[in-house]
Amino acid sequence: MKQKRFFLALCVAMLSLTTSHAQCTLNNTAFQSGEYLTYNLYFNWKFVWVKVGYASLSTVKSTYQGKEAFRCSLITKGNGKLDAVFTMRDTLLSYITPQLVPLYFRKGAEEGKHYTVDEVFYTYTSDRCNMRLFRKKDKNPGKWTSASDSRCVVDMLNLFIRARNFDNSKWQPGYTLKLPVADGNGVEDATLKYDGKETVKGDNGVKYRCLKLTYTEYSKRKRKWRQLATFYVTDDANHIPVRIDMNLNFGSAKAFVTNIKGNKNTITAGAK
Repeated sequence: MKQKRFFLALCVAMLSLTTSHAQCTLNNTAFQSGEYLTYNLYFNWKFVWVKVGYASLSTVKSTYQGKEAFRCSLITKGNGKLDAVFTMRDTLLSYITPQLVPLYFRKGAEEGKHYTVDEVFYTYTSDRCNMRLFRKKDKNPGKWTSASDSRCVVDMLNLFIRARNFDNSKWQPGYTLKLPVADGNGVEDATLKYDGKETVKGDNGVKYRCLKLTYTEYSKRKRKWRQLATFYVTDDANHIPVRIDMNLNFGSAKAFVTNIKGNKNTITAGAK
């Protein structure tokens, strides 16, 4: 009898784990290990857009806690021109399963005179997404909190990765996805809105037919919505981000693609 109860309990646990992961799984059709994208960064300085640095987005096969995973990193770095006004050194790191389920997220951000670290550790039990959250600012010791949600919770980088794999074949302008997004401070509601198609020229000299996606996040503390970024991704199977518009605490910035390497699919949305 004890063995039977143990077997049933084990089956329930395994089923619960599968179900919790299933709500977050997504078929990866857009990228592969070895993809490497680079960008020029521009800052709006006295109504003039000035080149102030660079960014890179890379994806490689890795492991997380002994299991197969993708390691995705987004790095932004300002140069001397921007440092004279505002220091910006951001590194975003995300580990995800091959089915794009979030496992771990870290953001280290040096912005102005402050350095902030956010971490999110994901685990899945029953039909819940459970998170251990960490936020540290400057020399403060940092604070641990926890959160749990029945929905699939993502972080800023994982959202960006997942959006590349969404099926947009039936989207119409104005179509909006509602998503919970986590950082070291907690979980906030966010939206990703499809605003139609536009032609965007990258800094590599290529014009691309792009999907325009607007990201907006709700701040519980400030009790208001704020548009944080607009992504222009290629209108093909890769959904490569060609241009990113960012609304920062200290102004506006843009990133334009300079080089694309290791893309999974043939790029059909661009022409010289």
